Parts: sequence; structure tokens; C-alpha cells
Amino acid sequence: MKHLFLAIAFLLTGFLSAQKYNLLSKHIDERIETYESVAMQIYNWAEMGYQEVQSSALLKETLEKAGFTIASGVAGIPTAFVAEYGTEGPVLGILGEFDALPGISQKAVPYRESANTRGGHACGHHLFGTASTAAAIAIKSWLEETKTAGIIRFYGTPAEEGGGAKVYMAREGLFDDVDVVLHWHPGASNQVNEAAALANISAKFRFKGISAHAAAAPDRGRSALDAVEAMNYMVNLMREHVPQDARIHYVITDGGKAPNVIPDFAEVYYYSRHPRRDVVKSIFDRIVKTAEGAAQGTETEMSYEIVNGVHELLPNETLERLVHESMAAIGGYSYNDEEREFATQIAKSMNIELNESIAQQVLPYQKSQGAFGSTDVGDVSFVAPTVGFRTATWVPGTPAHSWQAVAAGGTDIGVKGMALAAKTLALSAAKLYKSPRVIEMAKKEFEERRGKDFKYVPLLGNRPPALDYRN
Repeated sequence: MKHLFLAIAFLLTGFLSAQKYNLLSKHIDERIETYESVAMQIYNWAEMGYQEVQSSALLKETLEKAGFTIASGVAGIPTAFVAEYGTEGPVLGILGEFDALPGISQKAVPYRESANTRGGHACGHHLFGTASTAAAIAIKSWLEETKTAGIIRFYGTPAEEGGGAKVYMAREGLFDDVDVVLHWHPGASNQVNEAAALANISAKFRFKGISAHAAAAPDRGRSALDAVEAMNYMVNLMREHVPQDARIHYVITDGGKAPNVIPDFAEVYYYSRHPRRDVVKSIFDRIVKTAEGAAQGTETEMSYEIVNGVHELLPNETLERLVHESMAAIGGYSYNDEEREFATQIAKSMNIELNESIAQQVLPYQKSQGAFGSTDVGDVSFVAPTVGFRTATWVPGTPAHSWQAVAAGGTDIGVKGMALAAKTLALSAAKLYKSPRVIEMAKKEFEERRGKDFKYVPLLGNRPPALDYRN
């Protein structure tokens, strides 16, 4: 595809003068204190998936004040929304997430504290939603000042952490008319790589048995917990006979309340993952068979609910190269003395040396090195050409879903990474508005990778949004 990249480089030459770039950057810098306040409010609320009432409302209010038209409660999800500006021209979408994770300490301190709150922003979605909001507002201002035709659309997407709001939004056709979708994610470095994520089907398996006194009348009972344990044992044996790049995880969410009472109800929550959605579907079907066998062997009743199902990510190298060029033009950032001391302590907690240069630079573009996580952005990427990236909102070396990610995300380190993300989104969007040809090239690549006979079918089927999955 070397000729493709040469063509892109030629097209991008002269697209955006330094003055226009400075206009976008200045717009964000002048309002960074406002956006920091928004991000930290969402950080402190730390609302779970589909429960982000305050977080969603704050982002909607911020966008509405900036002149966006708001559609609330889309796709049957109270905290999902779409904010739009413009009436003609290319349609660019920007994704914004804002849900937190359960069981994580929510403290911006460089040492571990027990999780004394319901949840925390260990994946940095308070920064994610805010940076995307900042970028959308900057793009709107740029469209107005440069008199450029274009429609900018912000998607408020709840419950990325296992709730799959984007899947329902894609199922409702909310991305069907979008030319390009842009997104980003907090991380430990500044990079744009070939997109990769695992397809995933998650489900809650529920067993019903018969209660009885565990000592006085054990023969009268049928243990739902026995069924869960039998299922888990069979799945663990099955691990030897699945593809090596498959992943299966589970947690027992209800195993009874007292040892001397045979549980008449038990529940186990499963994730199954693989780089291909057809393979993950076959693995999940085998997991269902273990649940059926466990129920038969323990004389219990089994039912299951698919909570979420997401596609793998579909790469788009045309867009990835464009976004990488944008980020490289902006560059990384440096720590001040206070941030450096904080980052040093965080690095020490992970038994590594602080490598500040990671935050100061933009890493080279790389082909995919494989994937381990999953995201509902995958479904969006099969509906419209989609591109994403990461910025260093965490200390280099920090894994997602850790207390160290929570800590840095609540400091100026997180805010600096958030600002870089907002500027990268805004600059990339401006380039696309000025280059219909690049959009056409991205669409062509999208169709080639997806396949001409592709038909989008959600892995979670026709179920309504799982609004209570965190209860």
C-alpha cells in the first residue's frame, strides 16, 4: 500500500496552514481549565455503566451551551445521546465514553488505598468523554471561522465496560450516514497503531436449585452453587481445546449467602474472546453446553442472558496514517517537578524506572501486534470507517484497570494527555473536512476489508439494552 501512503502525503500537503492548526489548538488551550473541571467532576462521580446520569448530563450541557443540537436517550438508553452541529458537508463522528469500573479505589494519590468507593475511573473515561467534547466544540468553531462545510457529531456512548451501548446505537442505525468516526482512549504512551481488539460475547448463567439445611437435610437440597462449580470445572478443562488466542474469564456473582443453607440460586458471569467474531461465537456455544451439562448433572435448572457481544476492530490504515501525522505535528508533553515526583512514585509501585521520554514523544506507527482487550467500538468500525489512538494520560508502563491508572487520571498528567487527545481529534477532523479524497480512500479501504457481501449482525441479537447489568 506504499502508493496509497504517498498519495495521502501529497494530498495532505498544504491542507492545513499553521494558522488554522493554531486556531484549533488555541481554542482548546483557552478552555482547558473548563474541560479539566468537567473531567474531574465526572472522575469524582465515577458512575457505573448505564448509571452515568450526572456525567451524561454534564457533557450534554457543555455541548448544548456551545451550540450543538442534542438528541437524548437514543437507542433506548437514558444516558446515551447524540450532539450535532452543521447542515451540509462530510459527516464526522467523535465517540465519547464516561463510565467507571466497579471495585476500584478512586484516589489521585501515588500509593494504593483500599477500594472504599463503589467504583473508579481505572480506564480514564472521564478524560475520554471530556477530550472528545472539547474536540467537537473546537471543530465547530473552526468550521464557523473558516466557513468550511461540514457536520460534526458527538456520540455520548455509555457503558463501554461490558454494557455495549455502541452496539445498540449501531443496531439502531445511528452511524449509518457517518463518513468517518474518530475516537481515542487514555493510555500510557502517545501512539497511533493499526487497530486491534478481540470480539467478545459475555453472559450471565443462572442456576436454580432447591434449598435445604446443609447438615440436617442435605438429601433434600439441590445446590445451584454445585452447578456453577461444575460448569466452571468443565470450562477450565475446555481451555485445553480452544484456539490459543482465545480468552475465557468468569466471576461468580452469587454463590449463596450462608454455608449451612444449600443455595437455591447461583450465578456466574462469563466473557469469551477471540480475534474473530465467528470463532468467539463457536466458543460461546460450547460454554453454553457446559452449563447445560452442569444443570443436568446437579438436577438444577439453567438459564442464561447474553449481556454483551462486540465485534473485533476493523483497521483503516488510510485514517490511521492521517491521525498519526496529526499527533506527530502536535507532539508529546513534559512533566513539571511535581508531576515528575508523582510519576516516579507511581513507577516505583510497579517496580519499574520512570521513562519520562515516553510522554514527551509520539511513538512511530506500527502494524498490529495483536489484541487482548475488547471494545464496542468494534461494532462501529464495521458500520463506518473508524480510527482511534491513545495518549499518555497515565504514567508510562501503567496497565489499564489499575489503581495507578486511576491515580494519574486524576492529576495534571491526565489533563495534559487529555489536551493532546482533543487537539489530535480536532486537527485530524479538520484535515478530513479539507480532503474529500482522503475520505473516499478511507471508504474504499473500509469496503475492501469488510467484504462486499458483509451484513452487520450484532452478536448480542435483538435483546434490549442491558440497563441493569451493573446491579
